[in-house]
Amino acid sequence: MASDSRFGRPGTVAAGMADSAQAQKLVYLVTGGCGFLGEHVVRMLLQQEPQLRELRIFDLHLGPWLEELKTGPVQVTAIQGDVTQAHEVAAAVAGAHVVIHTAGLVDVFGKTSPETIHEVNVQGTRNVIEACVQTGTRFLVYTSSMEVVGPNVKGQPFYRGNENTPYEAVHRHPYPCSKALAEQLVLEANGRKVLGGLPLVTCALRPTGIYGEGHQIMRDFYHQGLRLGGRLFRAIPASVEHGRVYVGNVAWMHVLVARELEHRAALMGGQVYFCYDNSPYKSYEDFNMEFLGPCGLRLVGTHPLLPYWLLVFLAALNVLLQWLLRPLLLYAPLLNPYTLAMANTTFTVSTDKARRHFGYEPLFSWEESRTRTIRWVQAVEGSAQ
Repeated sequence: MASDSRFGRPGTVAAGMADSAQAQKLVYLVTGGCGFLGEHVVRMLLQQEPQLRELRIFDLHLGPWLEELKTGPVQVTAIQGDVTQAHEVAAAVAGAHVVIHTAGLVDVFGKTSPETIHEVNVQGTRNVIEACVQTGTRFLVYTSSMEVVGPNVKGQPFYRGNENTPYEAVHRHPYPCSKALAEQLVLEANGRKVLGGLPLVTCALRPTGIYGEGHQIMRDFYHQGLRLGGRLFRAIPASVEHGRVYVGNVAWMHVLVARELEHRAALMGGQVYFCYDNSPYKSYEDFNMEFLGPCGLRLVGTHPLLPYWLLVFLAALNVLLQWLLRPLLLYAPLLNPYTLAMANTTFTVSTDKARRHFGYEPLFSWEESRTRTIRWVQAVEGSAQ
């Protein structure tokens, strides 16, 4: 079903007479469609993809907000399933034209085991690829991560880099290791013959740190600041720069890629794209204060209040405590050697390649992205009171 000329417009008279039927004929599947990014991708597709006939949302935990989407012109099909179960994935993929694979386990704090992270992120991605091959679905867009590249644990900076900038990717933490392996699987699958004999076309998007409505870590920082009397304490030098990207613009890039993947298969197939917008380059703490400041929090200190060597010691101590306590309780602090290296290493990217290959421009300006995120944090504040 997915091997037809779905995006093309055949030159026959009969096909020309059927042009009016071209609208609303596509079937999309979004894995992880109820996650932070997945929900934004789902809503963006419903708003921005006029050819959509059916949108399938595959997730282990289905959100109640899906009910409100079922009254529109597009058929919204909610499928509860697990990407680690190959038969469930295959059933969801069958008959889809495009799969946007956002499902994944994002954990840099040690909340889950390395084996579980690998099973979800690597084996889950393998299951999605094999389902596409077996059912004839030809177009696969994968949500990768900048952490496939870095920042690395050596603290080497990456200034305004692109997809070809040399950089030593050093992976030790289970999460970036899993994303790197999964991305490799997706890119190597490009060109495989699917059911019907046509080639699979794949590509991967590498967002920088995503922020916006529904961002759990920002919610955690906000609640932490409330517990500390409206204060957060600086731990990272203000000179460290990170590229952050608004979730709406990440969702928009996914929609653009899915739309253009067949038209530009020779150009885009097997490619990776950094995903960034016009959000300012700042340290994680200073960037978060763009939203948390207007909500009443303040960042204490113009310089880190603790020396770096002490943070290294505390991070190592947290790892030891996590190991010792694991049989008894879950201890998953924000500070560990990986998050410390991430936060203290400059990593900024360029999206010129996405602009050249498929015309990406951010849909939301920095001002609008900031306003939307502040409103969401203020709503979180209201619910916390």
